[in-house]
Amino acid sequence: MLHAVLSAATEGGETRSPVIPEWYDIIWSSVCFVIILVFFWKFVLPRVQKMLDERAEAIEGNIAKADEAQRKAEAALEEYTAQLADARAEAGRIRETAREDGKKIVAEAKDQAVTEAARVTASAQAQIDAERQSALVSLRSEVGTIAIDLASGVVGETLSDDQRAKAVVDRFLAELEAEQASTGGTK
Repeated sequence: MLHAVLSAATEGGETRSPVIPEWYDIIWSSVCFVIILVFFWKFVLPRVQKMLDERAEAIEGNIAKADEAQRKAEAALEEYTAQLADARAEAGRIRETAREDGKKIVAEAKDQAVTEAARVTASAQAQIDAERQSALVSLRSEVGTIAIDLASGVVGETLSDDQRAKAVVDRFLAELEAEQASTGGTK
């Protein structure tokens, strides 16, 4: 093939280089190139530039929107974090208040229980004292009757006089109490 190219180049008697074209080819190619260049320069390039500018503006707008959204998200996160910290602090205060209130309620319940126990104890003591007094009166009367009957049997005379019987009973009970006191109060 190289041989065919060289023979075509030497055909007109002149030696032409197969790499360098003829001058008229260069001129017409240059004219076509300039026409296409002007067409691209005037019509295609401005449209491409306009499309690239619009795309750049859209991208910049989206970047600006993304930055704004990022700032809003960060602000919301900071607000959320602050609210969460406030909520935790409030929960801590509520727990502490509840503990203190619980302690107060327990203390009040203990005080009421102690007061109620003291009242019940005092009431029971008063009832015991009243029953003891009643038993003592009843016992004195029965002991007096028994003592009068015994004394009547021992003495051999009737002690029907109330004054005398009362004096004998009181003397007998005083002797019993004295004897009980001298033995140490053991029952």
